[in-house]
Amino acid sequence: MTKRIIWTSIVVLVIAGAGIYWYVHTETFADTKDRKAAFTVNAHDFIREFIENGEAANARYTDQIVVVNGRVSETEMADTTMNIIMDEPNSGSFIIFAFQQQYLAEAKTVKVGDSLSIKGSCSGGIFSEILEVHKIDFKRSTLESHYANTNKNVHTQNNQQ
Repeated sequence: MTKRIIWTSIVVLVIAGAGIYWYVHTETFADTKDRKAAFTVNAHDFIREFIENGEAANARYTDQIVVVNGRVSETEMADTTMNIIMDEPNSGSFIIFAFQQQYLAEAKTVKVGDSLSIKGSCSGGIFSEILEVHKIDFKRSTLESHYANTNKNVHTQNNQQ
């Protein structure tokens, strides 16, 4: 009787695990370009928020759609992905945007020094004890626009008002 219960439990756990695995790997997301941003921020001010109070900044921005205005400091091209980086030179802290597959060609046109608006889903920020910098990750990013105004006095705005 106990062997039967054990085998039944194992089968139920395997089926439940397979269901969870299937759900996670087939989950789809709405196209970021079609989503309304919860916040529009200046890259330097945004990074400063994470430096000053990472816990509060993570609570505010994680899993939110955010438009970040800033200047590109670096680009990284891999086989199937493109990362665009905006940094805060005084601290070395940075934001890294990973682009959705359908926007890869557009992202590949970006050059270091370009001023951009990038919309993406904020994954949150972490502080690296080794590098002593904050890293803020974005996923499912898309270019909103190139923009002319690089004024660092643009403040964080909450678009949910």
